Amino acid sequence: MSSITDEQIVAGQAVYSKKTLRAYDLVVLGISNRFIWKCPTARLLEHYNKHVTANHADVGVGTGYFLDKCRFPSSSPRIALIDLNQNTLDFALRRIARYKPETYRRNVLEAIQIDAPKFDSIAFNYLLHCLPGSIVSKCVVLDHVKALMTPNAVLFGSTLLQGGVDRSRLAKRLMAVYNRKGIFSNEADDLECLTQELRKRFRDVSVELVGCAALFAGRA
Repeated sequence: MSSITDEQIVAGQAVYSKKTLRAYDLVVLGISNRFIWKCPTARLLEHYNKHVTANHADVGVGTGYFLDKCRFPSSSPRIALIDLNQNTLDFALRRIARYKPETYRRNVLEAIQIDAPKFDSIAFNYLLHCLPGSIVSKCVVLDHVKALMTPNAVLFGSTLLQGGVDRSRLAKRLMAVYNRKGIFSNEADDLECLTQELRKRFRDVSVELVGCAALFAGRA
């Protein structure tokens, strides 16, 4: 990767400091999702509950909110946390310590090497819009996570789009700010390209729009 790309990768995940993570659930999950992106967090949790399995990996773990709140089909699921940011890994690990999760610090834009069994479900929530590049170029991450999936495993997640979705004036302004700061990199992200890239790699693909968020799923 070029140095510019490396800087963009760092910018997209460096915002998640210990201080930011303490406010994330309130600011993003409580306010932005409902009032700006028009995709209530309860709807994202419903998406998790529909697809999560007892052998699961989360890629881009945030605060671990969904892993904490979702309904696993087992009282003792196997969970892996995969993220480049050590702060988010530590935060989510503490939050779901009762499950004794595995943790892996990895850059998803590179091939992911994990010496462990593969997963029956992988969640990819609110990560694509933080990765640098176009949908076509950054969807290489889908190839990387697919290599971690068992046959017939499900990949599911969500991402905030600019093209092919309805955005309020406030959503447009906030996305513009986040893109200038390098927190988001979704200026060229659109619904059609996202759907095409998913269908290249997965079967039984579904993509649902809720506000300016695309909730997606597909089978290996």
